[in-house]
Amino acid sequence: MSEPISESLAGSSGFVLNAPELAARLASGGAVMFPTDTLPALAARPPDAAQIWHLKQRPADKPLILMAADTQQLRDVLGLPWRAEWLQLAAAVWPGAVTLVLPASGSWAEALHPGGGNLGLRIPACAAARELLRLSGPLATTSINRSGEQAASNAAEASAIFPQLPLLGPLPWPAGAGIASRVLAWREGSWQLLRGDALPAQLATAINKAGLVIKSLDEPS
Repeated sequence: MSEPISESLAGSSGFVLNAPELAARLASGGAVMFPTDTLPALAARPPDAAQIWHLKQRPADKPLILMAADTQQLRDVLGLPWRAEWLQLAAAVWPGAVTLVLPASGSWAEALHPGGGNLGLRIPACAAARELLRLSGPLATTSINRSGEQAASNAAEASAIFPQLPLLGPLPWPAGAGIASRVLAWREGSWQLLRGDALPAQLATAINKAGLVIKSLDEPS
């Protein structure tokens, strides 16, 4: 049974579901909203991802991110074997606010990045998000906003943007960082930082211990 939205969200017509209820909504083809460690996520199952572009009025050439509860859920999504370097970096940065863009083909890549040849993957450091993802399986995700507008940073803002969509309960949501994840892409045999500033010291140390090198986008390859 859905939970009425709290008084802090008064004026919106959104509604709150627990994780099993939200997973059932996803299984029936719907879109939902939930917190993460960065920005709250608008999500749907990959076969139903087309509605996300429609809801956001998002250009078709902008890909979605595949979010999962753990690396086991991502084992078969690339359509090719995972390289040792990819597994090393995944172990260093997940769960966390880092999206890895890896070469990919097949139905998962086509659903989230049509014609793109790669797939952005992330495991969030948010217990509520991972609980839902364990029940739902990997989800196509993006920030909660219409294209070109400011992204929602909490449940009240999310419900104001898409009042017809359910929110993950309970409320209030755990606070995220308020900024999008860093994006690291595997290109021509090395990692490149595509989005975000310098890596935090703790993360940089973990990456260095793994013997990995990260280049910024403007560094020569």
